[in-house]
Amino acid sequence: MIPQRLAFVDLETTGANAARDRVTEIGIVAVDGDRVETWSTLVNPERAIPQFIQQLTGISNEMVADAPTFERIADELAERLEGRLFIAHNARFDYGFLKHEYQRLGRRFRADVLCTVRLSRRLFPEHYRHNLDSLIARHGLATEGDRHRALADADLIWQFWRVLRREHEAQALAEAVAHQLLRPALPPHLDPALLEDLPESPGVYLFYGENDVLLYVGKSVNLRQRVLSHFAADTREYKAMQLTQQVRRVEWRETVGELGALLLESRLVKEGAPAHNRRLRRASELCAWRLDEVAAGDFRPALVTADDPDFGRGGELFGPFSSRRQATLALRKIADAHQLCPVVLGLEKPARPGGPCFAFQLHKCRGACAGKETAGLHGARLMAALAKTKMKSWAYPGAIGLVERDDFLDVEEVHVVHGWRYLGTAKSEAEIGELLEQAARTPFDLDTYKLLTTQLAKPRFTIRAL
Repeated sequence: MIPQRLAFVDLETTGANAARDRVTEIGIVAVDGDRVETWSTLVNPERAIPQFIQQLTGISNEMVADAPTFERIADELAERLEGRLFIAHNARFDYGFLKHEYQRLGRRFRADVLCTVRLSRRLFPEHYRHNLDSLIARHGLATEGDRHRALADADLIWQFWRVLRREHEAQALAEAVAHQLLRPALPPHLDPALLEDLPESPGVYLFYGENDVLLYVGKSVNLRQRVLSHFAADTREYKAMQLTQQVRRVEWRETVGELGALLLESRLVKEGAPAHNRRLRRASELCAWRLDEVAAGDFRPALVTADDPDFGRGGELFGPFSSRRQATLALRKIADAHQLCPVVLGLEKPARPGGPCFAFQLHKCRGACAGKETAGLHGARLMAALAKTKMKSWAYPGAIGLVERDDFLDVEEVHVVHGWRYLGTAKSEAEIGELLEQAARTPFDLDTYKLLTTQLAKPRFTIRAL
């Protein structure tokens, strides 16, 4: 059943960051059955409006100078929205701004929220774009007043709602609305405010249990969707149900993008060792093979551990492996597959000095141990056999910053990396300098190495030399 009391809402703001920017205009189309009422007001944001925002919205600093502050309209606005379904285009943006404005006043704002972007995607899946300009063009919506003014845009959302009612069966629209409004049943020991406070942004979430013990660390490009999925009624897997029953507190940390979330998740798992994370744990015996040339063309493998400060930064390494045992086992398999000498590789001791190894007698070694194969040829075959396990060399003279940016919110983060070691994420030049100081103390991590080799191959990031 679709609620009868609706509020189609649009805001204009000084920017896209709800925690930092402020509201400059509010427009509402309130609908009660056949009764429609409109309301709008400019809002003094108590700060300057950036020039490009003035050009986009047509709202200047002079226009809002004598407008009421949000504090002065907060009571009236709350009354106008109370008991209504809050409908907006990209609703979390508008809803998030109002929540932050009320939080600044020490008040809590809550409403059932419906997003017409999500409705459009669900009910018109054949179309690729669902922004307001696309809906105007596609459905012939009438733009009355200035586009990007609050009341005019709120009216466009109201028009789109009438398109939905006209072009879809009532049952289909009701199901689409109900799908958005469906809320998981949180365990009784969790704060219901969690349903309202979770952001729809990338980041990492942490589940804590009794005595604030860390239970689980996860990441997502949509924190709200992912966290709430843990508590969905259709979660039937025993281990998942066991985790949600143990959760007493949920914490989250927002990131600009997916890479920041991946890097932070890996670090927090290793630092906190949560009981329910089976992957991303730190490998305490991480190591790799290095080939040392003991004589001209004669290469012998030497095991190098990740404790070495230069591990991964320079020189050719093959691996890495989670333990000495895994490294030895891998080298033995390579020796068997390529008829390399286990004695020359240091995997076995010779039966007698200068004599053939046991593998040679079984025709599994070409005789480098007994002078039947030159050291140069054996070394060349060893390098060819190890080629597939060669670690990617650090291609930069020093540390770099991977710049991850959200153009919509106009924010960016710099992920500082040196020698495949993730030093941390910075939002300012000062923070970058602080992170660089700890480069020598940051250990090499296998998961970070795998993640970064994959991500650096993509052209999505700006790379800064630091």
